[in-house]
Amino acid sequence: MLGLELVVVLGVCILASSVASGRLRLAAPVLLVVCGAVLGFVPALESVSLPPEAMLLIFLPALLYWESLNTSLREIRSNLRPIVLLSTLLVLATAAAVASVAHALGLDWGPAWVLGAALAPTDATAVSAIARGMPRRTTTILRAESLINDGTALVIYAIAIAVTTGEQQFSAGMVSWRLLLSYVGGAVAGLAIAWLAVQVRKRLDSPLHESVVSILTPFAAFLLAELVHGSGVIAVVVCGLTLSQVGPRIVPADTRQQSYAFWSLATFLLNGALFVLIGLQAHGAVRALNGSEILTAFGAIGLVALTVAATRMLWSYTTPYVIRAIDRRPQQRLRRVGARQRLVSSAAGFRGAVSLAAALAVPETVVGGGPFPFRGEIILITSGVVVLTLIVQALMLPSIIRFSQLPEDTALDEELRLAQSTASEEAYEALPGLADKVGVSDVVYKRVRAEYEHHLEVVRAKEAGDEEVVQSETEYTALRLELIAHKRATVVRLRDERAIDDIVLRAVQTRLDIEEVRLSRREIAED
Repeated sequence: MLGLELVVVLGVCILASSVASGRLRLAAPVLLVVCGAVLGFVPALESVSLPPEAMLLIFLPALLYWESLNTSLREIRSNLRPIVLLSTLLVLATAAAVASVAHALGLDWGPAWVLGAALAPTDATAVSAIARGMPRRTTTILRAESLINDGTALVIYAIAIAVTTGEQQFSAGMVSWRLLLSYVGGAVAGLAIAWLAVQVRKRLDSPLHESVVSILTPFAAFLLAELVHGSGVIAVVVCGLTLSQVGPRIVPADTRQQSYAFWSLATFLLNGALFVLIGLQAHGAVRALNGSEILTAFGAIGLVALTVAATRMLWSYTTPYVIRAIDRRPQQRLRRVGARQRLVSSAAGFRGAVSLAAALAVPETVVGGGPFPFRGEIILITSGVVVLTLIVQALMLPSIIRFSQLPEDTALDEELRLAQSTASEEAYEALPGLADKVGVSDVVYKRVRAEYEHHLEVVRAKEAGDEEVVQSETEYTALRLELIAHKRATVVRLRDERAIDDIVLRAVQTRLDIEEVRLSRREIAED
């Protein structure tokens, strides 16, 4: 029965936090974590925890896949150098800094490196949920970094676990080989699954079947990468980025609409559940301590969290100047950002569920049957740092964004106008040839031509700032939506009067819904 109760509780927390975040102007993850911590006081929920296998094998592939599908590959290419440096060298630097502090606090070097590796990567879901309102370039770098750095951190984590348990001996060659295999194996697995998904989709003509392929794709990529000892994270990201380029050419509109609705809802629920479970886990870790241990633990958590934040801050204010000294090309000078703007990237290094899952996945014993050293401390400190970075940095980020005086990013709006106007212009020019190809009558041709001429008039009026034409189009859309609502009410009345069957109602309602969504989206785009 607890499972059903937990589902209801998680759903209520996600809904309430999402609604409250808009009204309170707080990031939803902060409220979700607080909800989880409060739920920890409920006796029935004390035993609830986040299984690391569920995070690494269910949550992570789905969330990373959706993030990679919605990340700009063009922006990644143009910012490849900072992304690679952040997702590799900064991860190593953070893991080393945390390990050094943990060792000074009394942990052996092996467990200290386990803790460092667990806290080294930023969290993709937290970055997407919290780091909003930034220029496109900054957002893309943060998202791409958080998508890729999990692969580097998990390799370091696996090596630290193997060395601590006595399964392997540390060597530079072994580390280099594991990193190479992780990235290359993961990338190849991701490309292979992306190619396979494309081939399967080309042979399907059902939106339902294609949606099933979409759901299976990230898990298949993760599984194949794990089988070849590559990085499942890299595989999912590469697969998602590849399909984001190929998908628009092969995925039909109805399939895309259905898949988008599914993934939007699924990832929203998964994200929310993760943050609530993080709060629950942090509460459980603190509850296991007595009074004196809590003060010591809070001190360790604060020191490690400060180390994580300081390492990222130091990186942001040193490596750019090193790169400037080395690369003085004019095109690189145009891409430089000021010191204030770099403060935003420094403050957006949120830790999340991946870190917590790694801490929970630490084995309980080593080779020989002895207990894994400092396992409890690793889980406690990781839980505390995750919660602390989520809450403190999320609350500070809006003020930091205002202080940074980020330049207004109008490139996306300009490109959107370019895409809409160019597509409409070229479609209008191709209309005579397409009409001949289809073989339509002159009446139909004139009707479609008049519709496109009106559409182009509205597009050009928006570009020219003609408010009268734009206002008339807004009124036209509003009237059309009212007519659709009236038609829907009529159909429902006919069903209530038993003049038509529920099956007929659903068929007509589906068509009305499609038209309403189309008009509503156009209204939003025009706003």
